[in-house]
Amino acid sequence: MTDRYAVIGNPIGHTRSPFIHGLFAQSTDQDIEYTAIEGPTGSPQAFADALLAFRDSGGKGMNVTAPFKMQAFDLATDRLDRARIAGATNALKFEGDRIAADNFDGVGLLRDIQRNLGVALEGKRVLLLGAGGAVRGALLPFLAARPAELVLANRDAAKARALVNAFAIDGPVVDREYGELANEWFDVVVNATSASLRGELPPLPVGVFSQAELAYELAYGKGLTPFLRLARNAGVGHLADGVGMLVEQAAEAFAWWRGVRPDTRPVIARLTVPLA
Repeated sequence: MTDRYAVIGNPIGHTRSPFIHGLFAQSTDQDIEYTAIEGPTGSPQAFADALLAFRDSGGKGMNVTAPFKMQAFDLATDRLDRARIAGATNALKFEGDRIAADNFDGVGLLRDIQRNLGVALEGKRVLLLGAGGAVRGALLPFLAARPAELVLANRDAAKARALVNAFAIDGPVVDREYGELANEWFDVVVNATSASLRGELPPLPVGVFSQAELAYELAYGKGLTPFLRLARNAGVGHLADGVGMLVEQAAEAFAWWRGVRPDTRPVIARLTVPLA
């Protein structure tokens, strides 16, 4: 009997998750169906109704993407440590009336940066732009990688400060307003804002790239985004978009659901587009 899974988000038309999980299923001989659901944004209750309708129709699990990661977390009955600490979830497992929530964003991002791209974070100065669900999920894994300093910057400075206050006990994390970055440099700069989805650029001083070995864009399949173009023009030699993170976090969810972890390398190769 075919087991059903889905990804829910809004907008969702750009998602590659059904393609990715289809390849995973083929390579691991798993009998699953994976679809995309555009979740309603009118109210939290409307989103809850859509999620529960999928579960009640026999769905086994869901990936959750923007803007629903915190709403899905609120609906969970069992919050695993990574989701609980982040206050957000990107993967759910349905078992009867129970909804288990985990968060694989951070482990997927860290695995892509360190394993696939070969850039260790230990002892490095890391700049992380944004303060949404992806950043919340990334903070603990990033801090566990033992950077020299992890700096958060966000247009809404209060959101960045709240995250710093919540995670300061876990490692050297501080917040900066964009204007305060003018005289700072970083080894790794990660753009986790939604600016690139709109073809925009965070108000980032170009000097932050002066010694950077990696500029990483969480948006994927967009080619050379304004963020990556700024980094390239500043001389950063290693540019990457979020396709590796997308595939790695998907593999973590797939392993959680199915008990087998697929090989991510051929899937990343299939999805990678030139950054030009």
